[in-house]
Amino acid sequence: MGVVIAFVKLFGYKPEKRYKWEPIRDDLELGNTAYPMVLVQIPMYNEKEVYKLSIGAACGLSWPSDRIIIQVLDDSTDPVIKNMVKEECQRWASKGINIKYEIREKRNGYKAGALKEGLKHSYVKACDYVAIFDADFQPEPNYLWRAIPFLVHNPQVALVQARWTFVNADECLMTRMQEMSLDYHFQVEQEVGSSTYAFFGFNGTAGVWRISAINEAGGWKERTTVEDMDLAVRASLKGWKFVYLGDLHVNNELPSTFKAFRYQQHRWSCGPANLFRKMAMEIIRNKRVSAWKKFYVIYSFFLVRKIIGHVVTFIFYCIVLPASVLVPEVEVPKWGAVYIPCIITLLNAVGTPRSLHLLFFWILFENVMSMHRTKATLIGLLEAGRVNEWVVTEKLGDALKTKSGGKTPKKSRIRIGERFNFLELGMAAYLFFCGWYDLAYGKNRFFLYLFVQSVAFFVVGVGYVGTFVPSS
Repeated sequence: MGVVIAFVKLFGYKPEKRYKWEPIRDDLELGNTAYPMVLVQIPMYNEKEVYKLSIGAACGLSWPSDRIIIQVLDDSTDPVIKNMVKEECQRWASKGINIKYEIREKRNGYKAGALKEGLKHSYVKACDYVAIFDADFQPEPNYLWRAIPFLVHNPQVALVQARWTFVNADECLMTRMQEMSLDYHFQVEQEVGSSTYAFFGFNGTAGVWRISAINEAGGWKERTTVEDMDLAVRASLKGWKFVYLGDLHVNNELPSTFKAFRYQQHRWSCGPANLFRKMAMEIIRNKRVSAWKKFYVIYSFFLVRKIIGHVVTFIFYCIVLPASVLVPEVEVPKWGAVYIPCIITLLNAVGTPRSLHLLFFWILFENVMSMHRTKATLIGLLEAGRVNEWVVTEKLGDALKTKSGGKTPKKSRIRIGERFNFLELGMAAYLFFCGWYDLAYGKNRFFLYLFVQSVAFFVVGVGYVGTFVPSS
């Protein structure tokens, strides 16, 4: 991936060079009908703090007003929030915006169910493309002007995905760590998939789909918690291609509480593993794509990045390496314990050069999170208890500012069940014991790593990470 991304950057291998792209122009004879009809879907669920941002941004998209439909899919269970969202839609409708407010009686299928239901309405039949934005995403006004031409001029393209940028990356150290990981994902993983195999996982938001491609792939399915990745894989197996636009940015918010981040990572780790279990044989038997592309999807996309990466990080650095100090006969070579991991880490950090000074903290934090990701991955592979757990990632918006009156709260009521994480505390104790043993009896000096990693687990274990929202 490093070699490919270097080639892309050095030779300017942009999507505009790989695909036909030219702006859509007015036609004197056809008028606005020269522009394709676009549906903009905004799925939401009890997102009180951010719903105005996404609705406002969607209504501000620059596109002929008679060629765009804004569809707000509200699955909220709170009647107060439901009424607020409805009033916001009515406010924009009074300004002449073609906005539809849709609700469901039952939240079957979560987000996939909402998107699937949204495409069934009669007015959608006139639409060629659908843009999807989660409740905290704010596209720039020119978003459709940049993305739609790839779909119009390239009939083999099913999806155009934009890059995420984060408005609250500087909120706390945890959001800076997330920014580093996600910047690598967007600047390297998505770019490489788009540049070489025209396949990458749809990010679930900030993308535009060709509706006919969604239908040909079998539509939205509710069998996993990564309905976006599921659709992308199925569409790819039908021969459709995807385009990633790294210079088209869409602002959104990172989860800034550890509880919200942990739920998000459970879904992002469990879902792909479960999808791999369900689709591995289907990918292998597929006859419409090349063997090389199938190998890439199975080995690189799923096995290495979605399964092995999480498991190896936790098992090796948090279990095996610490345990090796207890057995003098075991010697872990320095190239395996230090040199290669350092090179891989540096390559992962190039996406966020402004945070290179935080690289040490990022490594420790990623090792802590690898425990949760490994647990979620195994749940997905084995289809165990929490395999279909869906918890909407809470975004604070202005919530903390409102609660504290714009000032940092002086005191907060701490509940042990909310603030203390006992798995992390258990790992902290294990690593501290191994570090102490190595200091007393060992010769590898692994205690230098073990002690600081133990501190990282302890800090997370006592909840001293992310933004803490007081109970009252």
